[in-house]
Amino acid sequence: MRIVTVIGNRPQFVKAAAVSPLLRERHDEVLVHTGQHHDDALSQVFVDQLGAPQPEHQLHIHGGTNTAQTGRMIAALEPLFDELQPDAVLVYGDTNSTLAGGLVAAQQRIPLVHVEAGLRSFDRAMPEELNRVLVDHAADLLLPPTEVAAAQLRKESVAGRIEVVGDVMIDVAHRTRPAALEAGKRMLASMGGLTPGSYALCTLHRAGNVDTPERLTAALDLLTGIGVPVLLPVHPRTEARLKEFGLADRAAAELTLLPPLGYLEFSGLLASATAMLTDSGGVQKEAYVAGVPCITLRDTTEWTETITAGWNTLVDLNLQAAKAALATTPPTARPDLYGDGHAAERVVAAVESLG
Repeated sequence: MRIVTVIGNRPQFVKAAAVSPLLRERHDEVLVHTGQHHDDALSQVFVDQLGAPQPEHQLHIHGGTNTAQTGRMIAALEPLFDELQPDAVLVYGDTNSTLAGGLVAAQQRIPLVHVEAGLRSFDRAMPEELNRVLVDHAADLLLPPTEVAAAQLRKESVAGRIEVVGDVMIDVAHRTRPAALEAGKRMLASMGGLTPGSYALCTLHRAGNVDTPERLTAALDLLTGIGVPVLLPVHPRTEARLKEFGLADRAAAELTLLPPLGYLEFSGLLASATAMLTDSGGVQKEAYVAGVPCITLRDTTEWTETITAGWNTLVDLNLQAAKAALATTPPTARPDLYGDGHAAERVVAAVESLG
């Protein structure tokens, strides 16, 4: 089979590191990087660290509104799919790259596989929510990570076949844990003696939190008010907004700002953090797998199992809610929610069933 895989952002490179090598053992996979995350610190580093294949096609499409960016991706992918004539198109998650790849495949009647199907935050103001819903209803094969996600797909009466496979990012987390812990130790040693459990790690990049001065100021108020040193790897979008709104000096004075981190460095720092503060989706799950309490800087989440299990708290940008969450002792139990580290094998088997 020839499978075209479309990726575009940091988590998708991690997922491709799990799935693509297995696909290539038995099939002809062509990896297409749209360029949605065009900074090497958010893309190439995962090829280097995790062994994800180098994309065969780089579209260099980034910037602009979600609509304009998705439109440019569709225009570029249509002739590329015509040229490659794939037997299936595989997309991950909920990005503009996912939607563009999914729509072109559906329009050209190429079987569409959606890995990480069925997640819902039920917040249609989030572009990611619209993307994942639309792709789920266009897909021929839906591969949710959990039974909760599969139940949501059945509730929506999606047309495609549903098969629970687990979460492919867990495969990578299992495989890289020793190297990540070593990378984390090196990072802490380079930062003047920070010790495990003495800091919180944060990611902050979502448009709803950083694209207005009011929200970004509130985020800084929260991060500087929780009473724990905060390490913040600065996303390029957030860096630009801090400068635009005149908040860069404050952030540098009150937080420990880091450049975007590789997967190993980030995972290593996460493993030793007292808490994870994030507005990302996938990082909530990464914190759960690492056994680190998560404080989510949103009022909705697609990873609802982490809330139910007691390891994740939604606080939006409410400082008092964040402080209360930080003071709460996590549960002793941490159920195995996202699979056994063999999800990529199940993804490949499911794709082969289309042949």
